[in-house]
Formats: sequence, structure tokens, C-alpha cells
Amino acid sequence: MPTPSTRITTLTGSDGDGWEIFYRARAMKAAGEPVLELTIGEHDIGTAPAILDEMHRAARAGHTGYAAVPGIRPLREAVAARLGAQHGRAYGPDNILIVPGGQAGLFAAHHAACDEGDRALLIDPYYATYPGTIRAVGAVPVAVPALPDAGFQPDLDALAQAAPGARSLLVNSPNNPTGAVYSDASLEGIARIAREADLWVISDEVYDSQVWAGRHRPMASLKGMEGRVLTVGSLSKSHAMTGSRLGWVAGPEEVVAHLVNLATHTTYGVPGYIQEAGLFALSQGPEAEAAVAAPFRRRRQIVMDRIAGHRVLRAAPPEGAMYVMLDVRGTGLSGDGFAARLLEEERVAVMPGESFGRAAAGHVRVALTLPDEAFAQAIDRLVACAERIAAAPGRG
Repeated sequence: MPTPSTRITTLTGSDGDGWEIFYRARAMKAAGEPVLELTIGEHDIGTAPAILDEMHRAARAGHTGYAAVPGIRPLREAVAARLGAQHGRAYGPDNILIVPGGQAGLFAAHHAACDEGDRALLIDPYYATYPGTIRAVGAVPVAVPALPDAGFQPDLDALAQAAPGARSLLVNSPNNPTGAVYSDASLEGIARIAREADLWVISDEVYDSQVWAGRHRPMASLKGMEGRVLTVGSLSKSHAMTGSRLGWVAGPEEVVAHLVNLATHTTYGVPGYIQEAGLFALSQGPEAEAAVAAPFRRRRQIVMDRIAGHRVLRAAPPEGAMYVMLDVRGTGLSGDGFAARLLEEERVAVMPGESFGRAAAGHVRVALTLPDEAFAQAIDRLVACAERIAAAPGRG
């Protein structure tokens, strides 16, 4: 048969996709083994019944055919109002494209920003799909570090060195995987570098409703950034609608018009009944988002209480999102090695930091995604495993 394209066969690069532990844990669970899984950002609650009722009503009412490719106007207006309140600037429906989830938004935004062979910057650690998304549009991913000793804030000097000649910069705050919320100094520095190097900034803000310390400042709210930011958001995390695949890209009208053309040639829109459910979800206001976020705040504290003063495990307190990044270098193992031992010995699954780039090596990402009692049990097992490995002759 003909060979598949180089682009499709090189999406994940030479280091693989970093999901081996996740796949192994899922295989163990499928075989009937009791694994406590803290791998992906999937809520332990389902989508709210009232949202599902609206989805059902809309489907029964006939919203099952082709919907408008840019998104139904009432939903675009609702997203525009939400972003306008956050960003302190006016958005209209023509600034918004509704997409099938934040991942599709990232793919579309990079298509808007990058041509074949362009350098596209991203902050390391990064969500595992970021480099492949950039490669999928023919651009070249270039990682800039955000080191653990700096609280996983971006290294602005390294960013300034990498920026000349690049075309785009992908940022994510609150951050997956680290839980960092970018400081005012980080955001102002990013904005300054983007203006000086004439970069598009693609701002992944899907965790904007999950902030535990400090504040979330949208990139598009910063001075001089209005015309160079493409904001990607979704209802996956804020409303526990991960499987509904409903998100958006917000940006200048002329760019969004081109993105509508891209959607016409790719996704051809999002089902109308899902959009109606999303419109209903947004109408419930910030109280509904706070209720979805509350368990993650509690579980963050469970982790921090259990490792307070610990001699082996360390963590910078996460300021947002639904994850804690634990430093396991005190065990003498890499993140990969510790995650493998933890799964094998304690039947607890976490993601190795190496899945998210080089800057998180020697760490593991813990998703705060089990009910409180089971979550506390998983963390107790993780702590016991770390202590046992650190105390063993030869340290692992």
C-alpha cells in the first residue's frame, strides 16, 4: 500500500506520546484489577442532569441537523459576554468560533497563526498534545522552559532569546500539568516579548474557572495584546462537559472569519443540540462553575496536608487547575520510574512528568479526580511508596 504522510507519522516526535502508564493502567482495570486512577483530567462527577435534560430537549426539538458552522448566534453571544466580562473589552459574536472542544480550538488557532515550517513556541512543561498539534499544521515546536525552582513560571530570558523569527507562542494559565497560575510579571513579560517579536499568542484558558491562589489574567486583557491573541476556551473543565466536545476560539473578526472557512473544510460545525446545552450551561452563571471546581480545591489541600514537611516528596502549592505536580526526585527515580513502581506496587496510576516535557522530569502529575475518600487513600499509597523506595538499599 502507499506509505502514509510524513506529517501524520511524525506527530508525536521521537520521544513518543508519553501515555504508556495511562494505557497500562486502563488495561489493568479492563482486566479487573482495582486501580486508583489519577491520570487524566476527567471529573469524577458527570455532566449536571439539568444540562443533559436541555441537551435531550434540544435534540427532541429537532436540533439534530447541520448547525451554523460558526456556531449558533445565541451561544456565540453568550461566550462573547463571558469573555468580555473577563477581559475588560468588547467582544461580539463575530469574534467567536464555536469548535468541537479546546483541542480543536488549538488546532484551528495554530492554522491561523502558522505557515509551513514556522517556529511555534510553547512553554515546557506543556500538555501532552501541544507539540503534536503544532506539527499537525506543519509548524516546528520550540519549547521554552518553566522550571520547578521558579514555581513553573516561564523563563522570560529564554523566551526572549527564542522569540525572534518565531511566529506564535502557546501559553496556558492556569496551567496543565503544573497547576501554576502565571504571575503579573510573567504575563507582562510574555506580552512585551510578543509585541517586540510580533508573535501571535495562542492562550489556552480552559482552566479559567479553577483558580486557588492569585488571580487569572486573560492574555487578551493585557495592554496592546487585543489584536494578537487567540483565546481558546471550552466547557469541558468549567462545566464537566468533557465528552460533549464544546469549545471556542476568540480573536479579531477578520481572523475568526478565516477560521470559519477552515471549519467549513474540516469539522463543519458542532451539533446544534450540544450547543443548546452549552448555552444553557453558561446561563447558570459563575455559581455553577464554582460548584464544579470546589472538589479540586479540597483535594489540592488533601495532597498538601499529606506531604507537608515530607522528606522525600515536595510540591509547589498548585495555584489553579485540577492537578498537583509532585517532585519525586528524593526517591532516586525519574518520574517515569516512580510512576511505573507506583502502579505496579500500589495500583495507583499517575502521569510521569516526562510526559509533559523536559522541565518536569523527576516529577509526577496527580489528577485530583477521585472522590475525596478514594483520593486520600491513593495519596496515602503514593506517600508510602515514595518512603519505601527512598529507604531501600540502593534507593530504587
